[in-house]
Amino acid sequence: MAFRIPMRFAASRLVGWVRAARRIAKEHGLHFVENWPMPVLGIDCVIMEVPAGRSLETVTAELSALPDVAWSQPINRFHVEGAKAVPMSAGPNDQLYAAQPASQQWQLDRLHDFATGRGITIAVIDSRVDAAHPDLAGQISSSQNFAGEANRAAERHGTGVAGIIAARANNSVGIVGVAPGARVMALRACWERPGGGTVCDSLSIAKALSFAIDRHANIINLSLSGPDDRLIATLIGISIARGADVIAAVDSSRKDNGFPASVPGVIAVAEKGLSPQRGHVYIAPGADVPTTEPGGKWYLVNGSSYAAAHVSGLAALIQQTNRANGTHVATATALGTRGEINACASLARAGSLVDGNCSLAR
Repeated sequence: MAFRIPMRFAASRLVGWVRAARRIAKEHGLHFVENWPMPVLGIDCVIMEVPAGRSLETVTAELSALPDVAWSQPINRFHVEGAKAVPMSAGPNDQLYAAQPASQQWQLDRLHDFATGRGITIAVIDSRVDAAHPDLAGQISSSQNFAGEANRAAERHGTGVAGIIAARANNSVGIVGVAPGARVMALRACWERPGGGTVCDSLSIAKALSFAIDRHANIINLSLSGPDDRLIATLIGISIARGADVIAAVDSSRKDNGFPASVPGVIAVAEKGLSPQRGHVYIAPGADVPTTEPGGKWYLVNGSSYAAAHVSGLAALIQQTNRANGTHVATATALGTRGEINACASLARAGSLVDGNCSLAR
């Protein structure tokens, strides 16, 4: 059966690059599909399709060797790191706070005596967030779609991740986010498939990362994983070099924790149930976590996707504490030794207002 494989290459010339791209496509028997400039890298991306019967590896090598091409690579497929969700029977009210693992394990109400994430922006690169959800209304600073699909409906995974990070506090419904004072950039790079599951691709993630970098996001949450990808790794490197915290979910099927969790400088997070095998990464709550669901609902979620969301929220508290105290403690330093996170101790390492038991420091 005939099929086509999408290809991307990055033209190093900024003048006449579209003309050059079309020429290259014609000379190599490829189909020019789409162009997209990426100023943050100083390159331009072009999508090309490889016709059936041609070797993807051979075409990739051919294009990479051309003088006008920085590199070429396939468009990789990524998936989110959340397990199957469980519907909740409880009604939307503040009593869900007691069901949140972080309410006890992280003493969330005590953390909020010292910091709520105010002034911090977190980019959630995921599926579409329900910005009208009663626990998220007013928490979304920007909502952008980079997935290139017409679907306008809110989606579960992104909405659930955003809720754990920044759900509104003291609004008489639902849950409390780890950083309810923070604001979320809801950047849709992933989409729900009709048959189930949520997926993303290299280009949609790269576009969202570029947007987050250009808008100076303080924290970038990547609750997803997939194959190693040079373009995404390069953008993550730029994000970190510019001072952003990048938090990624661990892929439990890979010994190296998966990509992008394995990228140097990324804060890799697994849910607590994986702690015996994952002592070299950060461990956070990620099992039976109540969170926001599209349509003004709440449900239970599981997986490292949601553990990463907890740490993105905690990173916002750490960054706010740094600002308040005039300190410059790196988030990874504040989190301490890899393994299960002590949230109170993490906040204490970032400043002098709180001790390791979430009590006022003397």
